[in-house]
Amino acid sequence: MRSVYFYITICVMTAGILLSTSAVEAGKRVNLDITAASFRKLPIAVPYFEDKKQPGRTSASGRTMADIASRALEFHGFIDIVDPGSYGGKQATEWDTVGADFTILGTYSVSKKGLVLELRFNDVHEGRMLLGRRYKGDWKNRRKFVLKFCDEVVERLTGKPGISTTQIAFVSDATGKKEIYLGDILGDHIRQVTKHNHLAVSPRLSPDNKKLAYTSYHRGNPNLYLTNLATTNTRAISRRSGLNMAPAWSPNGKRLVTTLSKDGNPDLYLLQSDGSIIKRLTANAGINVSPNYSPDGKELAFVSDRSGQPQIYIMNMRAGTSRRLTYQGLENTTPDWSPDGQWIAYTGRANGQYHIFKIRPDGSGMEQLTKTWGDHESPNWSPDSRQIVFSRKRNDSSKLIVMSHSGKGLKPLFTIKGNQTSPQWSNRIK
Repeated sequence: MRSVYFYITICVMTAGILLSTSAVEAGKRVNLDITAASFRKLPIAVPYFEDKKQPGRTSASGRTMADIASRALEFHGFIDIVDPGSYGGKQATEWDTVGADFTILGTYSVSKKGLVLELRFNDVHEGRMLLGRRYKGDWKNRRKFVLKFCDEVVERLTGKPGISTTQIAFVSDATGKKEIYLGDILGDHIRQVTKHNHLAVSPRLSPDNKKLAYTSYHRGNPNLYLTNLATTNTRAISRRSGLNMAPAWSPNGKRLVTTLSKDGNPDLYLLQSDGSIIKRLTANAGINVSPNYSPDGKELAFVSDRSGQPQIYIMNMRAGTSRRLTYQGLENTTPDWSPDGQWIAYTGRANGQYHIFKIRPDGSGMEQLTKTWGDHESPNWSPDSRQIVFSRKRNDSSKLIVMSHSGKGLKPLFTIKGNQTSPQWSNRIK
């Protein structure tokens, strides 16, 4: 493996954040194949960040920033964080003795001008820095800086940016009513988006992460709504009689496909983002629901019972023709296309329980991913196509679970009260 010297200072003015840019030296990425069967998790040490004004001393802020970095890196599934308790969290440590292959060392200073945070990603065995960043800005942005750096570390290792800055929308009944929430992947900041005090379902984040489409019953009919996440302004975009359900955003964010039953049969319609109908996509061929675009926008996966049982179909958006994708199992629903276009994850019924499956868009390679007890439903891919989030119901309690694309490493996502269902992963936040 060839290491890289890379140090850069970034300066970008945005929302009061100042970062300045200058590349010192760059080279190849490490580019590890984390999908290989023989791959072992990388041990990385993240000692407590040091305040330059108090070198060698541990502060609460330094502990907190290091903990954020550790949890964000570990979330990606191929990294093991060396317990800082095993070496006292000190940066002056003989890393070979604690089993670390890599380290992230952070130093910071705070003045009237704001925060200066310096982070370095180092190869222990070769004694080289692989990545360096200096961030300048408001103290309140320290978390953003740390998460941004973690995503660059992941990219340096694998060739793909990390997902530390992403969020997940979901439905929860924490208030006694099913409302829609939005949380960061670490579960540190979770907020309630809808406050209709009524049933809200099918959250769908726009590709630019600025808007949330969903269905709510608070007016007595399942209507389609759109919320601006920055301003919380909400407007109805479809109040047609009958169902206005489960919207799917086109990759460019300009159109939506949703299920309408205004003419009796639940069919798929293509809408402008203001709710006006462009065209009807299906016509009276069974119940048609759960649309999901392919990453290139050329095809649409959806569920139809036109064969007698719910199965997954794929529609060519230009030609309007459809083909059946799933043939095994009597009930296959909630398709979700991986961002790299290689797989479609879905819910299928097997041995009396619901489980998560994946299948290639050409119908090959079908594989059952979940095998633990309980009902596993509504899979949704992470932006890097490496993980899947879904809801798992056990003993009348539904929680969000994350696993790798191969079905390994299942772990609960949030530790909050109430049931959580219908997760949807955001794109990376720019």
